[in-house]
Amino acid sequence: MDEAEFIAALRTLPLHSGARNLEDDCAMLEIGRETLVLTHDVMAEGTHFRPDADMADVAWKLVAVNLSDLAAKGADPVGVLLGHNLSVDDSRFLEGLRGALETFDVPLLGGDTVKASGLRQFGLTAIGRATHTPVPSRAGAQVGDGIFVTGPLGRAMLGYEGEAEHLDAFNCPRPLLKEGQALAPHVTAMMDISDGLLLDCWRMASASNATLQLERASIPVADCNRIDECIRWGDDYQLLFTAPPDNLLPVGASRIGTVQASGATMLHLDTDNLSPDDQLGYEHR
Repeated sequence: MDEAEFIAALRTLPLHSGARNLEDDCAMLEIGRETLVLTHDVMAEGTHFRPDADMADVAWKLVAVNLSDLAAKGADPVGVLLGHNLSVDDSRFLEGLRGALETFDVPLLGGDTVKASGLRQFGLTAIGRATHTPVPSRAGAQVGDGIFVTGPLGRAMLGYEGEAEHLDAFNCPRPLLKEGQALAPHVTAMMDISDGLLLDCWRMASASNATLQLERASIPVADCNRIDECIRWGDDYQLLFTAPPDNLLPVGASRIGTVQASGATMLHLDTDNLSPDDQLGYEHR
């Protein structure tokens, strides 16, 4: 199975209503007057980081990518649970973990530690408290909404390739927690960009039963000569959201398109009709 097929199979299992039919990056648990937001991500050696990566960067990124999911829900982090694979670089991992937790003011709640052979894998569960209800989802985009992104795309790709000014974008991304909390009351749909703008736009369009019309010239990218790669590569962790076009937004963002009624194709880039068969971004296959 590839990733999409496996997730489709998971949908046949008993699901909690807060799972949002596995069409979002987070689950919601309502407890009294509070809504808890939960997410879990894994980083695997050879897929998400190189064998020679600084484990301090791996730990930082593991925290950051999970907090980015909370940011897309406008959530305030409560704490994290760590799944750790012991290795020769545990001291560096701990240094990076401490740095991320202190920087983002998030405490460690617990987790599990194992010693295993083979390629290393690390997991993290992040728990947050919703600051606005309804909690933003991928599924709320409305016809006529503008489509927005909070910053340039492609910096992580350039950092991965070794460009000095973009190294931090790949190694030590920063989740947009304050921006997500500020946007939550204003958006109709929101998610973070982890697998590439085009693929994540297609996912939002699919969840919202709408068509997203993107304007290539309006998309902010780190290298305008490589726009097609910048909007497919991923790992950017900018916020992608839809909102009424006349809304006064509380954070800076670029409008990159318009939500249209659902049609034969859910994603348009200028005059091109796109589908997942067009290699829109990164998928586990």
